[in-house]
Amino acid sequence: MSHGPPHPVARLLLTPEDKEAPARAQRLLRLGLGNHADPALDVFADHLAELTGAPYAMVNFIDENRQFFAGLHARHRVTLTRADDDKPELGRHMERDHGFCPHVVVRRKALVLEDVCDYPRFAGNPIVDEFGIRSYMGAPLIDSTGMALGTVCVVDVEPRAWGRAGLDTIKATAVDLMARLERREADGLPLL
Repeated sequence: MSHGPPHPVARLLLTPEDKEAPARAQRLLRLGLGNHADPALDVFADHLAELTGAPYAMVNFIDENRQFFAGLHARHRVTLTRADDDKPELGRHMERDHGFCPHVVVRRKALVLEDVCDYPRFAGNPIVDEFGIRSYMGAPLIDSTGMALGTVCVVDVEPRAWGRAGLDTIKATAVDLMARLERREADGLPLL
């Protein structure tokens, strides 16, 4: 079942208000995150994809206007722009009102959508029709100050029963990655 793009006003209603975004953008800048791909985070995303069996896995940092996949695993080729046939392809940047990670950051809780089309709030999201995303699982990256910096997430182009094991895995990897990021900040230790 395909849902047409939502009316522009409706799209605004789909994306939650994020009052922490300005402070998060400053924190990400201080940490040196969210502006460039990080090979160590790509390795982390590869590991997450392997753990969950997902074709796509991301370490996603969200600022006031966009999402940035500093860590990205994609089973298929990814680019930053639309192909000539006008079909979009997943890249490192995504608008803030696309996808499900902004909901995870604002909720500060993991989100599991086994089939996004089962949820009217999420079925109209642009990535459902534009990218064919059908299932999502993500958990927030919450630092020691209590700020949600972004997410770790996996997506699939097929509906998927992630189950309790998947939820436990995504939550544990978020905690593990946040501990690694804070260690790197405190001691200058390598991420992985």
